[in-house]
Amino acid sequence: MENKKKTHWRKLDNPNYMGAYSLMDGQDKDLVVTIEKVVIEDVKNDRGTEQCKVAYLKGHKPMILNATNCRTIEKIYQTPYINDWNGKQITLFVAKIKAFGDVLDALRVRPSKPKETRPELTPQHPKWKGAKDAIATGSYKIEDVKKKYILSPENEVLLCSK
Repeated sequence: MENKKKTHWRKLDNPNYMGAYSLMDGQDKDLVVTIEKVVIEDVKNDRGTEQCKVAYLKGHKPMILNATNCRTIEKIYQTPYINDWNGKQITLFVAKIKAFGDVLDALRVRPSKPKETRPELTPQHPKWKGAKDAIATGSYKIEDVKKKYILSPENEVLLCSK
């Protein structure tokens, strides 16, 4: 059987940004993304150019943020300041919404933080010795380790001890 990838017609409207169509491949799915930064920029659309809030996402196309998604991010991270959203993870999904007298697909942010995706660093982990050596030599800080791994208070003490 032939396996051709289909193109959603909305991808042709503004292919530089994510939309609901970015997650639609025949099945509903969530996508966890990390916000690199949020800026205001001019976005071209079929009516000309419009200033929009745009979230740049690590490893993905940027996403135009509407008020609904901004409010959701504000609630889950308890800050209205876009600068505080840098480095934060959000979960995107496709929702059916009523708009313009019709039911449409919309790209939305789930109203909760994504589940933890970092592995736990323990003395049994294959990266333990390398992390311990890097901290001992000063080439790595404990904060750098915590960005990549879950670290219990006990293991943090072990990792930083000589």
